[in-house]
Amino acid sequence: MIFNRHQRALQAPPAEAAHLLDDLALPDTATWPREHWPALRLDRPLSPGATGGHGPIHYTCTDYIPGHRAEFTFTPDAPVRGGHALTLLTGPTPATSVLRHDLYGHPQGLGHLTWPLIFRWLHDALMEDLLDNVERALGTPPAHPAHWTPWVQTLRRLR
Repeated sequence: MIFNRHQRALQAPPAEAAHLLDDLALPDTATWPREHWPALRLDRPLSPGATGGHGPIHYTCTDYIPGHRAEFTFTPDAPVRGGHALTLLTGPTPATSVLRHDLYGHPQGLGHLTWPLIFRWLHDALMEDLLDNVERALGTPPAHPAHWTPWVQTLRRLR
């Protein structure tokens, strides 16, 4: 079983941060780190049934609550049978929120090899870049910006 969580405390209330979740798949989004990663593309606006993905990873939106949660299920050919979700939560004070990303599932086929050796590391780097962008979009640069590990740098050079 795979369970991978990334989350970031945001210095903005949920109502102020909600549009960043809703705009995630727009071509001009401020959140998706498209300068370093394959673009996130969906075949329609973010909504249940929207299909697409980024790079070799494809999925379908299976649940969407505007400003709160977007959940996706991987397509059957993905290295992981399962899904992932972005959820915007209320923070510890009314002026804060938390953006959480959970990836869950079971590796399948080559995923037994590619998840622990390749995709986990790339996924972790992409999610930290995305969370940095969310903070920047809210006007609060990250206190500790993400840095790619030497392994991620190597994988990206090989790509």
